[in-house]
Amino acid sequence: MDSADATGLQATLFDFSIAELVRQHRESFQPLWTAESWVKLLIWLSLNCGSSGDEAGMARFVEALGPSLTTRMRRVFFERELEALDLQVMADPAEQQVLVLPMGPCVPLDLERAATVIEQVQLQDHVVTDRAGWQQLDAVVVIPRVEATA
Repeated sequence: MDSADATGLQATLFDFSIAELVRQHRESFQPLWTAESWVKLLIWLSLNCGSSGDEAGMARFVEALGPSLTTRMRRVFFERELEALDLQVMADPAEQQVLVLPMGPCVPLDLERAATVIEQVQLQDHVVTDRAGWQQLDAVVVIPRVEATA
């Protein structure tokens, strides 16, 4: 195996490992679905990587992660895949809406199924509950965040 192949395998292993680490621990950081929970994850990771935990140490840690890895980690942190329903939820608090999407091409999606998903992932306190404000597009239900309408 040449060094390029080995480096590629190491990069793939790293991506897989970091995504699994985030998935395994994202429910630990309360309150769920908030920027505060994301910051708590970053603090936890930085401390476990030997960072000092002060502001300068956190800044160095985030800088070392870089924007690409940070973006991928954040996406994993704020997404949920509900395989039993064949639906995915994307709910980054930096966005003004939550998206519910089918995971397969022929998965039916309506407001009732979207509401079921919102309850299952405990997002009901973060979204507008009046379904009149929800938008059903071709393959996505768009639900405004409460924080975005306040």
